[in-house]
Amino acid sequence: MDSPHGAAVTAGNLGLKGPRGWAFRGVDVEAAPGSLVAIEGPSGSGRTCLLLALTGRMRPTEGHAEVGGLRLPRKMAAVRRVCGLGPVPGVSELDPAFTVAEHLRERALLQRRYGGSLRALLRPRAERLATAQERIDTALAAAGLDPATLPKAERTSVRDLERLEALRLSVALALIGNPRLLAVDDTDLKLSDSERAEAWELLRSLAAGGTTVLAVCSQAPEDALTLRTGAGGDTGNDANGNGSKSTDGTNTAGTADGTTTGKGTADAFAETGRA
Repeated sequence: MDSPHGAAVTAGNLGLKGPRGWAFRGVDVEAAPGSLVAIEGPSGSGRTCLLLALTGRMRPTEGHAEVGGLRLPRKMAAVRRVCGLGPVPGVSELDPAFTVAEHLRERALLQRRYGGSLRALLRPRAERLATAQERIDTALAAAGLDPATLPKAERTSVRDLERLEALRLSVALALIGNPRLLAVDDTDLKLSDSERAEAWELLRSLAAGGTTVLAVCSQAPEDALTLRTGAGGDTGNDANGNGSKSTDGTNTAGTADGTTTGKGTADAFAETGRA
C-alpha cells in the first residue's frame, strides 16, 4: 500500500443548522497535511456533525471548507473519496456478529470492487487475492492490531473485542482504502488512561506517516491542533478569547459554538442530508 499524502483541511465560519438549532457554528481551522486535529467537546455538542461535515458526509449550512483542495459543500462526493471513516456510530459501525476476518475480507472486497481501476478488476484471481491480503496486512500493521493475539485469532467476533481492539480494527478497515484523511469518532470513549494513551499514540503515528487525522474526543492531547465544541457557549475560547492554539502558540483553530443535544445531532442528519 502506498503511503498517502495527507489532505490539508481549512474552514471559514463553517456552520450546520438542524431543526433544533445549530449543531455547530463559526468554525475556523487551518490544518496542514499530516496534522492531528482533535475535535474536543462533551457528547451532544455537535462534534460528530462537525467531523461528518469535514469529511463530506453532511452538508454545512453556512461558511466554507476545503479538504485536499476540494471545496465543500460543492465537492462532497470527491471529498468522501479521499476520506476514510473509522468508528462513527450510526454511520460506520462494526457488526458485533461479524468476525474480524469477515470484516476485513468484506472491506477488501468493497475496496477492490468500488475503489480500484478496471485494469485491477481484470487481473487474475490469484493476483487480486494477493493484493487484497497485502492491503489487509499493511492496514493491520499500521493500526497496531495483530489478530493472532485475539482470543480466537481472526475468528474472534467483534462482540468479544476489547474497546481498544475494536478501535484498532475500525481504523484498519478505514486504512484499507488508503485515505488521505482519517476520521475517528469517540476516540477516548470507555478507555482507561493507559488505553487512551495508546489510542492517541496510534493516531499520532498515522499523522506522522502522512495521513491527516480528525479525531473526536472528550479531552484532546496537548500536541493536537484542537477544535472545541460546547453546548450553548464559546467554551473553546481560551482566557484571552482566542481560538485553540497549537503547541507553538500560534492561533490555528477557532471554536464551534454548538447548541444542540444528541437528539439535535440526529435531527441535523435529517435536515441537511447525509451522503
